[in-house]
Amino acid sequence: MKELDKTYSSGIEERIYKKWLDKNYFHADVNTDKTPFCIVMPPPNITGHLHMGHALDNTMQDIIIRYKRMQGFETLWQPGTDHAAIATEVKVIDKLKAQGKDKNAIGREAFLKEAWDWKEEYGSKIIKQLHRLGCSADWQRERFTMDEGCSDAVLEFFIRLYEKGYIYKGSRIINWCPVCKTSISDAEVLHDESEGNFWYIKYPVADMEGEYVEIATTRPETMLGDSAVAVNPHDKRYLHLVGKMLRLPLSDRTIPVIADDYVDMEFGTGCVKITPAHDPNDFEVGKRHKLAEINIFNDDATIDLPGSKYDGMDRYVARKEIVADLEKAGLLVKVKPHLHNAGTHDRCKTVVEPMIKPQWFVRMDELAKPAIKVIEDNKLKFVPESFSKTYLHWLENIKDWCISRQLWWGHRIPAYYCNECGKITVAKKEPEQCSCCGKKAGFMRDEDTLDTWFSSALWPFSTLGWPDKTPEYDYFYPTDVLVTGYDIIFFWVVRMVFSALDETGKVPFDTVLIHGLVRDSQGRKMSKSLGNGIDPLEVIDKYGADALRMTLITGNAPGNDMRFYFERVEASRNFANKIWNASRFIMMNMSHIDTEHKIPDTLKTEDKWILSKTNSLVKEVSDNLDKYELGIALGKLYDFTWEEFCDWYIEMVKPRLREREKDSISADSALWTLKTVLSDLLKLLHPFMPFVTEEIFCNLNNLSEDESIMVSKWPVYDEKLNFKTYEASVEVLKEAVRKVRNIRASKNVPASKKTAVYIVSDDNKHLDIFKESEGIFKHLAYASEVVLKNSAENLEKGCIMAVLAGINIYMPLAQLVDIAEEKQRLKKEEGKILNEIHRAESMLVNEKFTLKAPAAKVEEEKVKLEKYKGMLGQVKEQLAQLESI
Repeated sequence: MKELDKTYSSGIEERIYKKWLDKNYFHADVNTDKTPFCIVMPPPNITGHLHMGHALDNTMQDIIIRYKRMQGFETLWQPGTDHAAIATEVKVIDKLKAQGKDKNAIGREAFLKEAWDWKEEYGSKIIKQLHRLGCSADWQRERFTMDEGCSDAVLEFFIRLYEKGYIYKGSRIINWCPVCKTSISDAEVLHDESEGNFWYIKYPVADMEGEYVEIATTRPETMLGDSAVAVNPHDKRYLHLVGKMLRLPLSDRTIPVIADDYVDMEFGTGCVKITPAHDPNDFEVGKRHKLAEINIFNDDATIDLPGSKYDGMDRYVARKEIVADLEKAGLLVKVKPHLHNAGTHDRCKTVVEPMIKPQWFVRMDELAKPAIKVIEDNKLKFVPESFSKTYLHWLENIKDWCISRQLWWGHRIPAYYCNECGKITVAKKEPEQCSCCGKKAGFMRDEDTLDTWFSSALWPFSTLGWPDKTPEYDYFYPTDVLVTGYDIIFFWVVRMVFSALDETGKVPFDTVLIHGLVRDSQGRKMSKSLGNGIDPLEVIDKYGADALRMTLITGNAPGNDMRFYFERVEASRNFANKIWNASRFIMMNMSHIDTEHKIPDTLKTEDKWILSKTNSLVKEVSDNLDKYELGIALGKLYDFTWEEFCDWYIEMVKPRLREREKDSISADSALWTLKTVLSDLLKLLHPFMPFVTEEIFCNLNNLSEDESIMVSKWPVYDEKLNFKTYEASVEVLKEAVRKVRNIRASKNVPASKKTAVYIVSDDNKHLDIFKESEGIFKHLAYASEVVLKNSAENLEKGCIMAVLAGINIYMPLAQLVDIAEEKQRLKKEEGKILNEIHRAESMLVNEKFTLKAPAAKVEEEKVKLEKYKGMLGQVKEQLAQLESI
């Protein structure tokens, strides 16, 4: 048998991972003899680096995939990366700036070459980091959202939706980022409460001297684009003004007063300025009343009003100027502080501007219905189930999805405009002639690219070869479980589901396992601004991947955020060391024997106990993993390994191993049990801690380089190993040992000092437990002898007693302590306690103290007095006991 190093070192991880890669253990094939199990990895961005969210997400996936692989499934963990449209484009732009180059100056083709160069340089960075974490994805099948196959799938999907009438181009209100200079979807807008103001402004009524309406706005600069002021048709205050014209302040325009149910009579002044080009609600009002749509902003959010004094000003500079001018004109009534939700771009944190722009949209009404129904029909489950409400809320309130982006890096929209008549043709490649005018005048392709989520929505099936009917698609699709964070349910999960249902007719996965965020030890979200981010790679360098993985899963419940403590990482490393040291001990004792696989017929009570407990553990952990209760499963494994196996069973059998020459059969039975249980424990722990379990298992079982724990069989529950009677017997022994040890600890008795222990019970079944396991109990209870009795008659005087159900345990006090020394010690203790009682009583009868001291202080002294009186009673009782000896 190979020998383990004296100490566990995480330096073994690189060697082991290379072995796994070299042996193709992660690779999946189409194998009709096996049941497939497939997970698609949420594709990390090519701009990214491994952070704690990635570490948690991928550790959870790896645990599930390793478990299923060992169960005999043909497991595919499909990896890949995302082109991350905006994020990558910004990185490349910054890189060019540092080189003194400009994106627009070099042109689209040159820019895209730079972007692909970036992808080649940085695209595999996070994948290599996931190797460090131990991820067993099928790296031979790695995909990229812009590789040839995925790009073909995106074009096919776009064209199919367009032909069904689900995709259209139109001018609608969209979210515009003035920094990234692109449209963004509703899901990419963060709504954070921020401090602002309500500006109350007078709009004079034309041809009615001295009369005006008063509006309140949080964005006075947008008044330059107002097309009307609206009032509620039931608001008697303003009915006489409906149809009248108002003079728009700071301009030479007049605008009408209109009536619309959209206006809340109770909010603000009951008069609302309507700016159709810069507010989604106003846009709808404008459509109903056929109002002008006046866009007052350039793409960088500067004012676009040639001839106006505000033309070219930044929106916030213009705001200050406009407010000042309104005040000068006597039209500013008041300014009132107001908390409001400002929409910001989730990526660059810039306040977005609602703008009317021609964009491409996906009609969502019909696509959303089947995605809702799969939840109602229980064809798609969330773990925890509560997150299905988040999913449904988003779908039930969904708006048309703006899918066009004003970027160069991404999938370019396959729409071609005829140079002769302007007719749009949607096709995979440029048409030869226009289907409308019949001319061959050439075409101009749409400049925009698709939202990055449009391509990642196809990830579960595009990576398997769709739209072609590949063997992989037929075998592995639909996939089984998606592991992701609650923050991208509406970004990604919703879109994968409705896209898959529309194109494949199947739910892309049956279960969505949701995890929370990894927060710092104070519960704060990790961020650059707080400087509280923790680099997983640094943790791996110091403690090893197994320790990090175990820390991330310990106590982790689906959907809940978790706090990251370095103390936990150290505890995880200590656990790895515990397993390592226990394994070394077992293997050193096994060097001269050959343990058979069959169950020996010479097993003792403690052997059957640990085998039975392990058997139950196998069932429980498997059930937990099937329900994706990863944290609960690991908690059970931790407790069992540390306590039952290491602290109890190994200690129980040490005498049998030491006395091998006297009783080799007993020693060999113990060694068979040790190896069997350890092998099963290593298998159960492997998905969580793959490296340390691989190293131990291969050495324990003398495996060749072509074998691995990760392709060994997962343990299964075996009714033959169900020894409930023996479990009960050993639990009685353990409780008796605890009682004895507690007594010895209370008397500060060293382990080297042996004492007699009397077990008294009128039930011979209880006594038989100690008779059959006398050697174990004697060893664990530090007993010089164990005497079994049916009654307590004729016991020597001065015994300390402990009580179990139906059993009394006695220990002669004279054997535990030196009676004379103990009496002297207790009398000194009695004197100290009496002094404390006297001090407390004196204070409590002193009115200067009881009347002037704080009530809490007085109460504290009363509590102390009662405590000292209780301690005095205990000391007197112990002294009386000693006097009787």
